[in-house]
Amino acid sequence: MAQSGDLKIAVLIDADNVSSSTIESILDEVKRYGIPSIKRIYADWTKSHVSGWKEPLLTHAITPIQQYSYTSGKNSSDSALIIDAMDILHGHQVDGFTIVSSDSDFTRLAIRLRESGKMVIGVGEKKTPKPFIAACDKFIYIEILSKETAALSQPKEKTPPEIVGTADKLPKRAARDAKTFDPIDRETVDLLRATVNDVADEGGWAPLSAIGGLIGKRKPDFDPRVYGFSKLTPLFKSLDKYFEVEEKSTEKTKIKHVYIKIREARKAVRKKPTRQRLHPDGAI
Repeated sequence: MAQSGDLKIAVLIDADNVSSSTIESILDEVKRYGIPSIKRIYADWTKSHVSGWKEPLLTHAITPIQQYSYTSGKNSSDSALIIDAMDILHGHQVDGFTIVSSDSDFTRLAIRLRESGKMVIGVGEKKTPKPFIAACDKFIYIEILSKETAALSQPKEKTPPEIVGTADKLPKRAARDAKTFDPIDRETVDLLRATVNDVADEGGWAPLSAIGGLIGKRKPDFDPRVYGFSKLTPLFKSLDKYFEVEEKSTEKTKIKHVYIKIREARKAVRKKPTRQRLHPDGAI
């Protein structure tokens, strides 16, 4: 298979399950993993609800595939997408696929593509059923991409003096609006702890690169951006109650690498009860 940045990726979009306003951010996200060499979108283009796609299709050179709805209430474009995906697979044209949909009907397709050695990236809403998420190598929530786009479009404000610094240097979540992101729950902390523990050396230190790789395999939809962090490093730094973060460099290359260690629980010190003297009459 080609290098990560050179991977050829087929982007197959279910127009009934995604808004045209998000397509630019979706394609930008796909480019992080490779080159979107095939871009197709499936719908019954005679329907009025997909009329807003015309301009984005021209702008991003996406090929529209017409699929009439044979039966009312049925999404016939799903079948067309699946058939095209298998044709592309057997044509050996790409190294991976991106399926843009929140529909669980594509679960078996994702499994089949991975069985053939192809990388599968899913893109959908948070309502996407878990089986489809689990069937992908990586799953990205559209809501996160939408938030990033909205943040970039807002005018920049001056940073308050107390939080000046890069995102990686901020120990807490001071640089983000906590109301717009998910809280870091116990399940997430447990996932991080288990992963660090599994890849740590004898001293308890685990390289961040290995942590990120294993988390992605265990939970395809894990993304620091869900919690308001651009990368794993600031996420771990915000959890200084549970983890230690340290940068180490080798003597030869002098390149710094980030390592994570589970912080030992601090034992509470119990205060010895003080004895109180009794007065002769029994009063304290």
